[in-house]
Amino acid sequence: MSINNYDVIIVGAGFAGATIANCLANANKKVLIIDKRNHIGGNAYDYFNNDGIIIHQYGPHIFHTSNKEVWDYLQKFSGFFPYEHRVLGNIDGVLVPIPFNFKSLELTHQKEEAETIKQLLKQNFPNKKRISILDLINHSNPTLKAFGNFVYQKVFVYYTSKQWGIHPSQIDQSVINRVPVILGYEDTYFADTYQFMPSKGFTEIFNSMLKHPNIHIELNTNIKDHIEFKDAIYIDKEKFNGHFIYTGAIDELFNYQFGVLPYRSLDIVLEKHNLTHYQPVATVNYPTSEKFTRISEYKYFLNQDIKDKTVIAKEYSKAYSLESKTDPYYPINNEANLALYKKYEQLAQKYHIYLCGRLAEYKYYNMDAVIARALTLADKLK
Repeated sequence: MSINNYDVIIVGAGFAGATIANCLANANKKVLIIDKRNHIGGNAYDYFNNDGIIIHQYGPHIFHTSNKEVWDYLQKFSGFFPYEHRVLGNIDGVLVPIPFNFKSLELTHQKEEAETIKQLLKQNFPNKKRISILDLINHSNPTLKAFGNFVYQKVFVYYTSKQWGIHPSQIDQSVINRVPVILGYEDTYFADTYQFMPSKGFTEIFNSMLKHPNIHIELNTNIKDHIEFKDAIYIDKEKFNGHFIYTGAIDELFNYQFGVLPYRSLDIVLEKHNLTHYQPVATVNYPTSEKFTRISEYKYFLNQDIKDKTVIAKEYSKAYSLESKTDPYYPINNEANLALYKKYEQLAQKYHIYLCGRLAEYKYYNMDAVIARALTLADKLK
């Protein structure tokens, strides 16, 4: 089949690529999706193991959004059930709610001291449900300032240092400002309007999105083995005249000609345990102890009632490198890296390539944000 029998070629079958493919297929466009992995779903891919436990192969994915358009769109492809994510942090051997709340305060401080801090928080931040940690660190009251520094040290600084592989002194103030303290006993991790999980896992969503007569999928196919850049884009020696959408690592597409874009990556180590539950909540962070950053227990995500069997995932943060064939996860946004990205972006523009997604745009996206971005791009291309 000629490549020009397709109106659109999309590289990548994650949320960015699948959303655009679905929208354009419904607009009567012929779509070819190419993915170098052996499955659809990108990093949101999940599967059921032999015990029937859902496994998120590339680390835990939890759906939450305040974007009604995204929520309405996603419900077309799956049933969902309400799920409120809860996280505990191992602080000096004690499991406390994260983000830090009044319960966390009570578990880490003497009773009288905790009561004093709670009253000061209520007096100084009336009618507020959450504040930034910087509101405390920069406060004139010495007790609140000391409490802010405690949370900063115990919850944030070493966890972030492990996650990004940097010295604590290099952590950007704007990042610190996003760390909340909850003024009350609310213990859910996210504050979004819609917090749900797909009832049969994320892969089922992708199966539904891509089950369309106008969509053809080629897995185990690396676009680099088929594409050439001349006066235009050529696929298997044939000039392609349609829309070309790329959602993968942009430096890889252009054979790293300007250099490799830095990322942080993850080693995800799965462990099976003959227990009904390994830990009391889905995720436990380890800010100061252990080499891993967190443990997630997958059964919680679908509320699976499976006795005496469970699977946990330990996450070890590490540098991304081509030599070790690690997957890029988190773009490292600094001035030098963004300048390098701009070179690739300009090259993509030269060939009229549409970029969408975390790796293609070198930008951190949550799932809902990348779906919103893909919906906008699809509307443009219709």
